[in-house]
Amino acid sequence: MSKNFIEEITWRGMLHDVMPGTEEHLLEAMRSAYVGFDPTADSLHIGNLVPIMLLSHYQRSGHQPIALVGGATGMIGDPSGKSSERNLLDEATLRHNQEAIKKQLGRFLDFESGQENAALLVNNYDWMKDFSFLDFIRDIGKHITVNYMMAKDSVKNRLSSDSSDGMSFTEFTYQLVQGYDFLYLYQNHKATLQMGGSDQWGNITTGTELIRRIGSGKGYAITCPLITKSDGSKFGKSEGGNVWLDKNRTSPYKFYQYWLNSSDEDAEKYIKIFTFLDQQTIEDLVISHKEAPHQRQLQKRLAEEITLIVHSKEDLDNAITASGILFGKSTSEDLNTLDTQTFLDIFDGVPKAEIPRSELGSLGIIAALGERTQFLKSNGEARRELKQNAISVNKTKVKDDYLLSDKDLINNQFILLQKGKKNYYLIVVV
Repeated sequence: MSKNFIEEITWRGMLHDVMPGTEEHLLEAMRSAYVGFDPTADSLHIGNLVPIMLLSHYQRSGHQPIALVGGATGMIGDPSGKSSERNLLDEATLRHNQEAIKKQLGRFLDFESGQENAALLVNNYDWMKDFSFLDFIRDIGKHITVNYMMAKDSVKNRLSSDSSDGMSFTEFTYQLVQGYDFLYLYQNHKATLQMGGSDQWGNITTGTELIRRIGSGKGYAITCPLITKSDGSKFGKSEGGNVWLDKNRTSPYKFYQYWLNSSDEDAEKYIKIFTFLDQQTIEDLVISHKEAPHQRQLQKRLAEEITLIVHSKEDLDNAITASGILFGKSTSEDLNTLDTQTFLDIFDGVPKAEIPRSELGSLGIIAALGERTQFLKSNGEARRELKQNAISVNKTKVKDDYLLSDKDLINNQFILLQKGKKNYYLIVVV
């Protein structure tokens, strides 16, 4: 093995629970391990990044990672009935989502090299679709007692909850379905380890029990902690909801900003979990950051590393340029490098007004600042600010005789007005 997987994830803060004997098992030979992913969308989000990084470190340690797409459960829908986000999927949608997820995982895992430990992508729909209910309860259900299932924390917590309306049969048997996945992968792909979030321990150990009782073998389990933010808000959520890995759902700029806005405490934790930087590099960065926290070195390096992995060098460069537009010195040329979505992301929340294209060429800057948009309270205030050289159009200072024209259009659509350093106003030309 090129490195000790358990040691690696331990110093990174990615280990919550580990079944006794797992480390020794992994040091003996190359092993296969799997993590399950929900295919109800055609993109993963940053809440999935911890298990993805687990699989990536696993492969870098010389072992074989298996990514399981939960198509069978995706076709059932959410077993808890609590989520409005999950819809029942048809097979065509499921396959589309599976391919999109594989492409994203390909940024972290090697599927293509042909090496002995090349990653596999499997879908439990492929082995569950022909399983009849009677076959399942006869061949699998009889091996696990209701007492065993009832003893799981996930079941006990639901049943003892004051707000609980009880537990559906689907939800109760979910651990059996997940447990069977582990047995199937053990028998067909020699998977001896399942990994997941700490809330999955009960489901994972049901799988190890099936392997013992039906497969006459031994399965192992590792869970990682559920990531929290120091301010108590939910990790992986922004004002717009999930932070997705797909740039069409969350732009690289917004993705980069999410990490850049981490607190010092969170950044120190995240840089170990969400990058491949080695321990010495991270320790040096932490020391350097503490000497000059205002420079936000940890946040910048974290945001750069993870944006580069998930997106590309070009996307990262564009995100850095875009970040400098609001807070640093930038030019009209910088503005013109932005695509429409990134431009709108940057100036999200900035007040705006629409003006007809026919007014370009005749609309003076005083009217544009004052009566036409109400950016400034009056034309008089506009004149005063212009006299003090405080007004910019697309980051370029202008005088009081300036006329807005089609030469000022960014993406053939926007004109950015600015007073001083921080007051922006957007004209949308229609």
